[in-house]
Amino acid sequence: MNQVVRVADTSLQDSDRLANLAEDVIRRALAAGASQAEVSASIDTGLSVNVRLGEVETVEHTRDRGFGLTVYFGQRKGSASTADLQPDSLQATIEQACAIARYTEADAFAGLADASRMATEFPDLDLYHPWDLDVEQAIALGIEVEQGGRAVDGITNSDGASVSAGQSISVYANSHGFVGRERGTRHGLSVALIAGDDEGMQRDYWYESVRDARRFGDAGAIGLKAAERTVARLGARRLTTRQAPVLFAPEVARSLIGHLIGAVSGGSLYRKASFLVDHAGKQILPEWFAIDERPHLKAGLASSAFDAEGTATADSALVAGGVLQRYILGSYSARKLGLQSTGNAGGVHNLIVRTGEDDFTGMLRRLGTGLLVTEAMGQGVSVITGDYSRGVSGFWVENGEIRFPVEEITIAANLRDLYANIVAVGNDVDHRSHVLTGSILVERMTIAGE
Repeated sequence: MNQVVRVADTSLQDSDRLANLAEDVIRRALAAGASQAEVSASIDTGLSVNVRLGEVETVEHTRDRGFGLTVYFGQRKGSASTADLQPDSLQATIEQACAIARYTEADAFAGLADASRMATEFPDLDLYHPWDLDVEQAIALGIEVEQGGRAVDGITNSDGASVSAGQSISVYANSHGFVGRERGTRHGLSVALIAGDDEGMQRDYWYESVRDARRFGDAGAIGLKAAERTVARLGARRLTTRQAPVLFAPEVARSLIGHLIGAVSGGSLYRKASFLVDHAGKQILPEWFAIDERPHLKAGLASSAFDAEGTATADSALVAGGVLQRYILGSYSARKLGLQSTGNAGGVHNLIVRTGEDDFTGMLRRLGTGLLVTEAMGQGVSVITGDYSRGVSGFWVENGEIRFPVEEITIAANLRDLYANIVAVGNDVDHRSHVLTGSILVERMTIAGE
């Protein structure tokens, strides 16, 4: 395969085009009778290559466009979208959105975010680093990642390696006169490997995700990490049912923070579908625990100067001294709750869990004898009640040393108790997510096994 792709960077021109189309469509929607209007538009491009056992499986180029319009006739709302940016299609989108709004029920809480909250400063957050990667280079890189793992003793097969390079241009505009533009890139390398012995087979993986491909380092090291994780799982055992301390590895620990985000998000709160309803200002975690939102973090995976409604973002504490400082709200949920938007329409922007001084080895010592969780499966978490029950695998640890791998076990607790019984957060932070946390040690949980 000798295909070479070199595409000029047209992101600024594409951004200008989207912004001009958005402003024009908003003007036309207002002329059609809408009292307010907003547009979200994007162009996503990318290259993805998959290889397995040194051979190419798939090569995919993508260029996806989206254009969504929401109009308000008073407090009646209508939305329509298209992937076609031609004039006829945009006109049809306007007509469809307006027709829907005219026949919907009025919602007292509907409407744009407050005009006074629109972002006015747009700092360079270092989010845009296009990767000049052609197909041949991507294939070679995928083979390098996979070979880094296949060279390890005990690896018997591969589920394949993937290389992806992607960039996105987006515009949000509304009838307050706000126009916000963003450019971002996201690149990834990953591999999944299989190990086998007389007792059976195990599968594991590893990946890296970055804004700037220069941060990948040695591609073969990703394969090596995946291989080490896979081989370490050979000979996994089940445990008898017991109670014990549980240490969540960083890549699993962030899911605990994700459950907290779900429980304090506006939609769950105004529906009374959260175990943390009316908990703002209350202690929910140990006194030393803190989570900060940092929307303007340079090169952050969820950095942005504004949220999905144009509201300005700002650094803010979510948890301080173990006390829930605020909820996570866009303008609609804020109005339903009689509160103000927290600039989180569309989600959170880089949550940083404050860490302690222990690295991963130190956290194992603090665990002492208990369970290290490296993978969690299933959906057994209820944000409504706080009940937590998930299938997990990982390692049994004794006296701070990993003794043997474990699988086919379940851990259970209520999230209220789980959060209250966190005893430490490690400084072994996993940077591959917008939730930045190290490993999290919980004093005691129920472990169900044989």
